[in-house]
Amino acid sequence: MNQVSASQVNPLKETVGPYGVWSFGLRSEDPEGITERAEAAAELEELGFRALWLGGSPGVRHAVPLVAATSRLVVATGIQSIWQYDATETASAVAELEASHPGRFLLGLGVSHAGQAERYRRPYASMAAYLDALDAAGQPAERRVLAALGPRMLGLSRDRAAGSHPYLVTPEHTAQAREALGETPLLAPELKVVLETDPERARATARGTLAMYLTLPNYTDNFLRIGFTEDDIADGGSDRLVDAVFAWGSEERIRARVDAFRTAGADHVALQVVEDRSRGALPRDGWRRLAALLKP
Repeated sequence: MNQVSASQVNPLKETVGPYGVWSFGLRSEDPEGITERAEAAAELEELGFRALWLGGSPGVRHAVPLVAATSRLVVATGIQSIWQYDATETASAVAELEASHPGRFLLGLGVSHAGQAERYRRPYASMAAYLDALDAAGQPAERRVLAALGPRMLGLSRDRAAGSHPYLVTPEHTAQAREALGETPLLAPELKVVLETDPERARATARGTLAMYLTLPNYTDNFLRIGFTEDDIADGGSDRLVDAVFAWGSEERIRARVDAFRTAGADHVALQVVEDRSRGALPRDGWRRLAALLKP
Protein backbone atom coordinates (compact mmCIF):
# COMPACT_ATOMS: atom_id res chain seq x y z
CA MET A 1 0.00 0.00 0.00
CA ASN A 2 1.42 3.36 -1.09
CA GLN A 3 0.48 5.61 1.82
CA VAL A 4 1.03 9.37 1.90
CA SER A 5 2.64 10.55 5.12
CA ALA A 6 0.71 13.24 6.98
CA SER A 7 4.01 14.93 7.81
CA GLN A 8 4.92 15.54 4.17
CA VAL A 9 4.61 18.98 2.62
CA ASN A 10 2.23 18.82 -0.33
CA PRO A 11 3.90 20.59 -3.29
CA LEU A 12 0.70 20.29 -5.35
CA LYS A 13 -0.80 23.20 -3.47
CA GLU A 14 1.81 25.57 -4.87
CA THR A 15 1.81 23.93 -8.28
CA VAL A 16 -1.93 24.16 -8.96
CA GLY A 17 -2.37 27.52 -7.21
CA PRO A 18 -5.69 28.85 -5.90
CA TYR A 19 -7.77 28.63 -9.10
CA GLY A 20 -8.22 26.35 -12.07
CA VAL A 21 -10.73 25.74 -14.85
CA TRP A 22 -12.94 22.66 -15.11
CA SER A 23 -14.19 21.85 -18.62
CA PHE A 24 -16.07 19.15 -20.51
CA GLY A 25 -15.22 20.74 -23.85
CA LEU A 26 -11.47 20.51 -23.53
CA ARG A 27 -11.73 16.74 -23.11
CA SER A 28 -13.15 16.28 -26.63
CA GLU A 29 -11.48 13.98 -29.15
CA ASP A 30 -13.03 15.73 -32.15
CA PRO A 31 -10.04 16.13 -34.52
CA GLU A 32 -11.57 19.24 -36.10
CA GLY A 33 -11.41 21.10 -32.80
CA ILE A 34 -7.91 20.14 -31.67
CA THR A 35 -6.37 23.48 -32.71
CA GLU A 36 -8.99 25.47 -30.82
CA ARG A 37 -8.61 23.31 -27.72
CA ALA A 38 -4.85 23.75 -27.76
CA GLU A 39 -5.19 27.51 -28.23
CA ALA A 40 -7.77 27.68 -25.44
CA ALA A 41 -5.49 25.80 -23.03
CA ALA A 42 -2.62 28.14 -23.86
CA GLU A 43 -4.85 31.16 -23.26
CA LEU A 44 -6.00 29.80 -19.91
CA GLU A 45 -2.36 29.58 -18.91
CA GLU A 46 -1.81 33.17 -20.03
CA LEU A 47 -4.88 34.26 -18.05
CA GLY A 48 -3.22 33.00 -14.89
CA PHE A 49 -5.03 29.74 -14.25
CA ARG A 50 -2.65 27.14 -12.91
CA ALA A 51 -4.63 23.95 -13.48
CA LEU A 52 -7.06 22.59 -16.05
CA TRP A 53 -9.49 19.83 -15.07
CA LEU A 54 -10.89 17.73 -17.91
CA GLY A 55 -14.48 16.55 -17.34
CA GLY A 56 -16.39 13.60 -18.74
CA SER A 57 -14.25 10.70 -17.47
CA PRO A 58 -11.15 11.63 -19.46
CA GLY A 59 -8.14 9.38 -19.84
CA VAL A 60 -4.49 10.35 -19.85
CA ARG A 61 -4.59 10.57 -23.65
CA HIS A 62 -6.99 13.49 -23.46
CA ALA A 63 -4.46 15.48 -21.46
CA VAL A 64 -1.48 14.91 -23.75
CA PRO A 65 -2.19 17.57 -26.45
CA LEU A 66 -3.09 20.18 -23.83
CA VAL A 67 0.08 19.55 -21.86
CA ALA A 68 2.04 19.87 -25.11
CA ALA A 69 0.30 23.16 -25.94
CA THR A 70 1.25 24.78 -22.63
CA SER A 71 4.41 25.25 -20.61
CA ARG A 72 3.36 25.38 -16.93
CA LEU A 73 -0.32 24.48 -16.67
CA VAL A 74 -1.13 21.29 -14.77
CA VAL A 75 -3.68 19.19 -16.67
CA ALA A 76 -5.79 16.90 -14.50
CA THR A 77 -8.43 14.27 -15.12
CA GLY A 78 -11.57 15.39 -13.35
CA ILE A 79 -12.72 12.72 -13.07
CA GLN A 80 -11.40 9.47 -14.61
CA SER A 81 -13.72 6.55 -13.88
CA ILE A 82 -12.01 3.50 -12.43
CA TRP A 83 -14.45 1.30 -14.36
CA GLN A 84 -13.51 2.75 -17.74
CA TYR A 85 -9.70 2.63 -17.64
CA ASP A 86 -7.42 -0.25 -16.65
CA ALA A 87 -5.16 0.68 -13.74
CA THR A 88 -1.97 -0.82 -15.18
CA GLU A 89 -2.49 0.86 -18.54
CA THR A 90 -3.26 4.14 -16.79
CA ALA A 91 -0.06 3.94 -14.75
CA SER A 92 1.96 3.29 -17.90
CA ALA A 93 0.38 6.25 -19.72
CA VAL A 94 0.98 8.53 -16.73
CA ALA A 95 4.63 7.45 -16.54
CA GLU A 96 5.12 8.16 -20.25
CA LEU A 97 3.61 11.63 -19.94
CA GLU A 98 5.60 12.34 -16.79
CA ALA A 99 8.82 11.38 -18.58
CA SER A 100 8.20 13.88 -21.37
CA HIS A 101 6.58 16.64 -19.28
CA PRO A 102 7.55 16.24 -15.61
CA GLY A 103 5.07 17.53 -13.06
CA ARG A 104 2.47 18.60 -15.61
CA PHE A 105 -0.20 15.93 -15.09
CA LEU A 106 -2.43 15.03 -12.16
CA LEU A 107 -4.52 11.86 -12.11
CA GLY A 108 -8.01 12.49 -10.73
CA LEU A 109 -9.98 9.30 -10.05
CA GLY A 110 -13.58 8.54 -9.17
CA VAL A 111 -16.02 5.67 -8.86
CA SER A 112 -18.66 7.19 -11.18
CA HIS A 113 -22.29 6.19 -10.54
CA ALA A 114 -24.38 3.03 -10.53
CA GLY A 115 -26.49 4.27 -13.43
CA GLN A 116 -23.49 5.17 -15.55
CA ALA A 117 -21.14 2.21 -15.07
CA GLU A 118 -22.34 -1.36 -15.65
CA ARG A 119 -19.64 -2.83 -13.42
CA TYR A 120 -20.39 -0.46 -10.55
CA ARG A 121 -20.21 -2.28 -7.22
CA ARG A 122 -18.72 -1.80 -3.73
CA PRO A 123 -17.27 1.63 -4.59
CA TYR A 124 -14.93 1.97 -1.63
CA ALA A 125 -13.44 -1.51 -1.94
CA SER A 126 -13.18 -1.15 -5.71
CA MET A 127 -11.33 2.16 -5.41
CA ALA A 128 -8.95 0.65 -2.85
CA ALA A 129 -8.25 -2.26 -5.19
CA TYR A 130 -7.67 0.14 -8.09
CA LEU A 131 -5.17 2.07 -5.97
CA ASP A 132 -3.45 -1.20 -5.09
CA ALA A 133 -3.02 -1.87 -8.81
CA LEU A 134 -1.68 1.64 -9.42
CA ASP A 135 0.79 1.19 -6.56
CA ALA A 136 1.94 -2.14 -7.97
CA ALA A 137 2.50 -0.46 -11.34
CA GLY A 138 4.55 2.33 -9.78
CA GLN A 139 2.12 5.25 -10.06
CA PRO A 140 2.97 7.58 -7.13
CA ALA A 141 0.22 8.42 -4.65
CA GLU A 142 1.39 12.03 -4.52
CA ARG A 143 0.37 12.49 -8.17
CA ARG A 144 -3.28 11.49 -7.80
CA VAL A 145 -6.43 12.79 -6.15
CA LEU A 146 -9.81 11.17 -5.52
CA ALA A 147 -13.29 12.50 -6.14
CA ALA A 148 -14.41 11.98 -2.56
CA LEU A 149 -17.73 13.04 -1.09
CA GLY A 150 -18.35 10.80 1.94
CA PRO A 151 -16.17 10.16 4.99
CA ARG A 152 -14.73 6.80 3.90
CA MET A 153 -13.59 8.02 0.48
CA LEU A 154 -12.18 11.18 2.04
CA GLY A 155 -10.15 8.94 4.33
CA LEU A 156 -8.82 7.09 1.30
CA SER A 157 -7.96 10.44 -0.30
CA ARG A 158 -6.01 11.37 2.81
CA ASP A 159 -4.17 8.08 3.22
CA ARG A 160 -3.56 6.90 -0.32
CA ALA A 161 -3.58 9.99 -2.53
CA ALA A 162 -2.41 13.59 -2.51
CA GLY A 163 -5.89 14.78 -1.62
CA SER A 164 -9.42 15.16 -2.89
CA HIS A 165 -11.30 16.74 -5.80
CA PRO A 166 -14.96 16.79 -4.70
CA TYR A 167 -17.55 17.64 -7.36
CA LEU A 168 -20.85 19.50 -6.87
CA VAL A 169 -20.29 20.55 -3.28
CA THR A 170 -20.72 23.56 -0.99
CA PRO A 171 -18.44 25.52 1.34
CA GLU A 172 -20.03 23.59 4.20
CA HIS A 173 -18.96 20.29 2.64
CA THR A 174 -15.53 21.80 2.01
CA ALA A 175 -15.14 22.58 5.71
CA GLN A 176 -16.12 19.01 6.60
CA ALA A 177 -13.75 17.62 3.99
CA ARG A 178 -10.88 19.72 5.29
CA GLU A 179 -11.48 18.41 8.80
CA ALA A 180 -11.52 14.83 7.52
CA LEU A 181 -8.40 15.27 5.38
CA GLY A 182 -6.30 17.22 7.82
CA GLU A 183 -3.98 20.06 6.87
CA THR A 184 -1.58 18.46 4.39
CA PRO A 185 -3.69 16.91 1.58
CA LEU A 186 -4.81 19.01 -1.36
CA LEU A 187 -8.49 19.93 -1.26
CA ALA A 188 -9.68 21.09 -4.69
CA PRO A 189 -13.48 21.28 -4.96
CA GLU A 190 -15.27 22.03 -8.23
CA LEU A 191 -17.61 25.03 -8.37
CA LYS A 192 -20.00 25.91 -11.20
CA VAL A 193 -20.22 29.56 -12.25
CA VAL A 194 -23.06 31.25 -14.15
CA LEU A 195 -22.01 34.70 -15.35
CA GLU A 196 -25.51 36.14 -15.19
CA THR A 197 -26.91 38.79 -12.84
CA ASP A 198 -30.63 38.21 -13.40
CA PRO A 199 -31.80 35.70 -10.74
CA GLU A 200 -34.43 34.03 -12.91
CA ARG A 201 -32.14 33.54 -15.89
CA ALA A 202 -29.17 32.51 -13.74
CA ARG A 203 -31.14 29.88 -11.84
CA ALA A 204 -32.75 28.57 -15.03
CA THR A 205 -29.31 28.07 -16.56
CA ALA A 206 -28.11 26.42 -13.37
CA ARG A 207 -31.07 24.04 -13.24
CA GLY A 208 -30.47 23.02 -16.84
CA THR A 209 -27.12 21.65 -15.73
CA LEU A 210 -28.18 20.45 -12.28
CA ALA A 211 -31.04 18.24 -13.52
CA MET A 212 -28.84 15.30 -14.52
CA TYR A 213 -26.97 15.30 -11.22
CA LEU A 214 -30.21 15.16 -9.23
CA THR A 215 -30.81 11.69 -10.71
CA LEU A 216 -27.56 10.35 -9.25
CA PRO A 217 -27.71 9.03 -5.66
CA ASN A 218 -24.05 9.75 -4.91
CA TYR A 219 -24.81 13.46 -5.19
CA THR A 220 -28.30 13.49 -3.72
CA ASP A 221 -27.18 11.39 -0.75
CA ASN A 222 -24.36 13.85 -0.17
CA PHE A 223 -26.77 16.79 -0.26
CA LEU A 224 -28.91 15.10 2.39
CA ARG A 225 -25.83 14.30 4.45
CA ILE A 226 -24.75 17.96 4.56
CA GLY A 227 -28.13 19.34 5.56
CA PHE A 228 -30.38 19.68 2.52
CA THR A 229 -33.82 18.06 2.46
CA GLU A 230 -35.81 15.98 0.02
CA ASP A 231 -37.73 19.16 -0.85
CA ASP A 232 -34.46 20.84 -1.84
CA ILE A 233 -33.74 18.02 -4.28
CA ALA A 234 -37.23 17.79 -5.80
CA ASP A 235 -38.55 19.62 -8.86
CA GLY A 236 -35.19 20.62 -10.32
CA GLY A 237 -33.70 21.79 -7.04
CA SER A 238 -34.71 24.53 -4.64
CA ASP A 239 -33.31 28.05 -4.88
CA ARG A 240 -31.38 27.24 -1.70
CA LEU A 241 -29.68 24.26 -3.34
CA VAL A 242 -29.00 26.08 -6.61
CA ASP A 243 -27.49 29.05 -4.80
CA ALA A 244 -25.30 26.74 -2.73
CA VAL A 245 -23.71 24.79 -5.58
CA PHE A 246 -23.56 27.55 -8.22
CA ALA A 247 -21.89 30.95 -8.09
CA TRP A 248 -23.94 33.51 -10.02
CA GLY A 249 -24.69 37.22 -10.00
CA SER A 250 -22.44 40.26 -10.02
CA GLU A 251 -18.67 39.94 -10.18
CA GLU A 252 -18.52 40.80 -6.49
CA ARG A 253 -21.06 38.12 -5.60
CA ILE A 254 -19.30 35.46 -7.65
CA ARG A 255 -15.93 36.37 -6.18
CA ALA A 256 -17.41 36.20 -2.68
CA ARG A 257 -18.79 32.74 -3.40
CA VAL A 258 -15.41 31.51 -4.63
CA ASP A 259 -13.75 33.04 -1.58
CA ALA A 260 -16.22 31.19 0.66
CA PHE A 261 -14.78 27.88 -0.55
CA ARG A 262 -11.25 29.08 0.14
CA THR A 263 -12.22 30.31 3.61
CA ALA A 264 -13.82 26.92 4.31
CA GLY A 265 -10.52 25.16 3.62
CA ALA A 266 -10.13 24.71 -0.13
CA ASP A 267 -6.55 25.02 -1.36
CA HIS A 268 -7.73 25.27 -4.96
CA VAL A 269 -11.12 25.86 -6.59
CA ALA A 270 -11.79 24.27 -10.00
CA LEU A 271 -14.23 26.62 -11.72
CA GLN A 272 -16.67 25.41 -14.35
CA VAL A 273 -18.34 28.14 -16.40
CA VAL A 274 -21.92 27.09 -17.20
CA GLU A 275 -23.76 28.66 -20.14
CA ASP A 276 -26.96 28.03 -22.14
CA ARG A 277 -25.14 26.28 -24.93
CA SER A 278 -23.75 22.94 -25.99
CA ARG A 279 -21.96 20.97 -23.30
CA GLY A 280 -18.89 20.69 -25.52
CA ALA A 281 -18.68 24.35 -26.46
CA LEU A 282 -15.77 26.31 -25.02
CA PRO A 283 -16.89 29.35 -22.97
CA ARG A 284 -13.73 31.30 -23.75
CA ASP A 285 -15.22 34.73 -23.14
CA GLY A 286 -16.56 33.44 -19.84
CA TRP A 287 -13.10 32.22 -18.86
CA ARG A 288 -11.70 35.67 -19.63
CA ARG A 289 -14.36 37.33 -17.49
CA LEU A 290 -13.70 34.85 -14.71
CA ALA A 291 -9.96 35.51 -14.80
CA ALA A 292 -10.58 39.25 -14.54
CA LEU A 293 -12.87 38.99 -11.52
CA LEU A 294 -10.41 36.71 -9.71
CA LYS A 295 -7.53 39.17 -9.92
CA PRO A 296 -6.34 40.43 -6.52
